[in-house]
Amino acid sequence: MSQAKYTIGLDYGTDSVRSLIVNVENGEEVASVVFEYPRWKKQLYCDAPNNQFRQHPKDYLEGLEYTIVEALKLAPTGVAENIVGISVDTTGSTPVAVDEKGTPLSLTPGFEENPNAMFVLWKDHTGVKEADEINRLSKEWAIDFTKFEGGVYSSEWFWAKLLHVIREDAGVYRASYSWVEHCDWIPAILTGNTNPKTLKRSRCAAGHKAMWHEAFGGLPTEEYLVKLDPLLSGLRDRLFKETYTCDISAGTLTPEWAAKLGLSTKVKVGVGAFDAHLGALGAEIEPYYLSKVMGTSTCDMLIAPMEEVGDKLISGICGQVDGSIVPGMLGMEAGQSAFGDIYAWFKNVLLWPSEQIISSSTLIDEGTKAKMIDEISSRIIPELTKAAEQIPIEDSGIVALDWMNGRRTPDANQNLKGVISGINLGSDAPRIFRALVEATAFGSKAIIDRFTSEGVRIDGVIALGGVAKKSPFVMQIVCDVLNMPIKVARSEQACALGSAMAAAVVADVYPNISEAQNKMGGGFEMTYFPIAENAVQYQALYAKYLKLGELIEFGMK
Repeated sequence: MSQAKYTIGLDYGTDSVRSLIVNVENGEEVASVVFEYPRWKKQLYCDAPNNQFRQHPKDYLEGLEYTIVEALKLAPTGVAENIVGISVDTTGSTPVAVDEKGTPLSLTPGFEENPNAMFVLWKDHTGVKEADEINRLSKEWAIDFTKFEGGVYSSEWFWAKLLHVIREDAGVYRASYSWVEHCDWIPAILTGNTNPKTLKRSRCAAGHKAMWHEAFGGLPTEEYLVKLDPLLSGLRDRLFKETYTCDISAGTLTPEWAAKLGLSTKVKVGVGAFDAHLGALGAEIEPYYLSKVMGTSTCDMLIAPMEEVGDKLISGICGQVDGSIVPGMLGMEAGQSAFGDIYAWFKNVLLWPSEQIISSSTLIDEGTKAKMIDEISSRIIPELTKAAEQIPIEDSGIVALDWMNGRRTPDANQNLKGVISGINLGSDAPRIFRALVEATAFGSKAIIDRFTSEGVRIDGVIALGGVAKKSPFVMQIVCDVLNMPIKVARSEQACALGSAMAAAVVADVYPNISEAQNKMGGGFEMTYFPIAENAVQYQALYAKYLKLGELIEFGMK
């Protein structure tokens, strides 16, 4: 029987949830299970052309139970009784309207199939108009409530989303008592405290996405919110004032959930946080090292001592919050609204003729059709990569902008669109693909340039996520464009590992996050180094990217 202690990191991503069981003594990842959201997989409740992306809470609950139960089955004998903590990370801002008991409206009669009663996923941009209104009012108000959010509010964030929903749906407006972030709701469910006024709210979510700050006494004032829209009257009092960092316990497992999961009611559950923030912990973030989660989008995390950066306002980023990543440190967030999503979009564009023609062909049977489409789909990106690697820098003359899903940072603007410029009759798919990869790298450089221009230095870069692990081609281009080494975290599941680290602190195994990182960190599997010749060439191409961006953003208004 195992005598070691273990924690569970529960990582809710865009497409799936993962449970990871970790030995707190050495960071060994002993078992892991992934659950793909079945309703999301069918794209139910989504309207992609209108940037509507909603997720049903049943996907989250089913995944919670399945992944933990199955992971415990895979773990060695005795692990279950030695689980001491669980912590949760989720995408965000991903809020939901709840009733007075804290139940998402989509789990109540009459709202089961209503997308507005579901979680509004981070990538939902239906609140662009509302974000614009927040920005205009904030600049006119006596206090700029966006100043700790980089001075620009985004449609990806809390207030823009909920305001859009209650304007659009009178039924949801009348039925909703409060709103809760995904990362707050899961710990609330596990501990039995779902009361919107008493459940423990994440400092990470509130500070980066909801304009919460101690200097304001919490959330924006009632007067400000009512001026924004009278529909918000009274909501502030039904939300929260206090927030908590990821090293704080939200409570212990309820008897009901302990029985479902096969765990003890003594298991402590940590206050939740966003995936990229806890992913930075799992990737062993340290002061002034930019931690880049490189997946469908990017989330860039940076920490610095409060005494060194605490009073400095950094414009155009996704917030600066005391303790949002590592308690006691200033946490700063940036990122790109689309990264791997851009490659996936281009793949789907190229795949469309094959899907349409092969699926309607009368020359082959249905089984062969499906196999052919699957093979083409799986080979498009690898074949594009092989061909693009052979194309010299600037050979194509194509320059692209990485704004297919708007721009997160610097200076959030979800009204922006992607651009591919410089195409001629010789422009083929590999050249366009290379330009798209370069555009995502240039977007990464624009973020680093903003930090440094605002007086926050970057000493190094740490990469984690699917792209970092799977695409040396993309990573080398990013490395060359940034002109600095990039360390790739060894763990395949850095976000879940970071949650497991936080859980170890919550369960009093370690006194602080730094100790948990030292004991449980997996180190780095490799380091990319910039190629000097490429870095020089990319500096010139980056200047063209910036000039094109200015033309599109300002010259075409």
